Amino acid sequence: MDIKEVKLTQYSHGAGCGCKISPAILDQILHSPVAAPPDARLLVGNDKRDDAAVFDLGNGTALISTTDFFMPIVDDAFDFGRIASANAISDVYAMGGKPVLAIAILGWPIDKLPAETAQQVLQGARAICAEAGITLAGGHSIDCPEPVFGLAVNGLVNINQLKQNSTATAGCKLYLTKALGVGILSTAQKRGILLPEDAAIALKSMVTLNKLGEVFAGLNGVKAMTDVTGFGLLGHLSEMCEGSELSAVIEFDKVPVISSLPYYLVQGCIPGGMQRNWGSYGHKVSSLTDHQKQILADPQTSGGLLVAVEEESAAEFEQLLTEHQLSENLVSPFGWLKKVDENPLISVI
Repeated sequence: MDIKEVKLTQYSHGAGCGCKISPAILDQILHSPVAAPPDARLLVGNDKRDDAAVFDLGNGTALISTTDFFMPIVDDAFDFGRIASANAISDVYAMGGKPVLAIAILGWPIDKLPAETAQQVLQGARAICAEAGITLAGGHSIDCPEPVFGLAVNGLVNINQLKQNSTATAGCKLYLTKALGVGILSTAQKRGILLPEDAAIALKSMVTLNKLGEVFAGLNGVKAMTDVTGFGLLGHLSEMCEGSELSAVIEFDKVPVISSLPYYLVQGCIPGGMQRNWGSYGHKVSSLTDHQKQILADPQTSGGLLVAVEEESAAEFEQLLTEHQLSENLVSPFGWLKKVDENPLISVI
């Protein structure tokens, strides 16, 4: 088989972070009737619903440990490796950390796809790791019915600069560092109707590292942070709200989205993951139109950072975004957090 003819998305039933198990089912899987023995050194575990585990090294710094992998969201093997790697490394940035080491996770259908294609995936991963300033130091591979790739990543953070998704405060403004809509565009690609210019927009978004998370770590006004991936904006925002014991208000017209989404939505390019997402947390959200659901619950792959910033620091934060040349619609807040005084958990106005 000519590796130039391989279209990876034809060999998987899902795509990118849209493959994630729904939040409701994941809650069932993670529930344990037996509590794990407490470990004072474990600063963040899976009970926090955060992006990574964090372990106190005893010297003022902590180890961040995470893993992420999924099936192809693009046809090109090199780009698949880049996207999967940027997505996995993002969890370290979302905790305010600096990545230091990565290990590859590869599942490959050796009877269907040539080894040369897997080699291209790894080359893409090495390119992103080099951009992040880390080494892809090894990994593990298995023969698998569908192609799967991702990384296990370690990072470091000063404990006093650690950012979590559960530490927001009332009055914080909400920001996104990437526009929503990658899941919708990926669905259009699988249907063969994605325009070349939109394919380029989606790819650029997914391979862009969330390095700003390491910068945000130094800002006291950044009270909480997470990245937006397979659960969509509403899913990750609901985790922030529940962990922080707050509720949120979203101004829908101010949410940054990829401008071409309406073209694909009217053609029914709606990811299956969107419906699973809404089925898991829709009861926590105010009444929405179908259009609003399709965007706010759209599963993102290698999405941007969701950042809660105290109001007094908003101007400084927005200036930082401008200095890093984020587009205009990413510099302004799209909502805010408040004390829980009524249902629903998230109101969209």
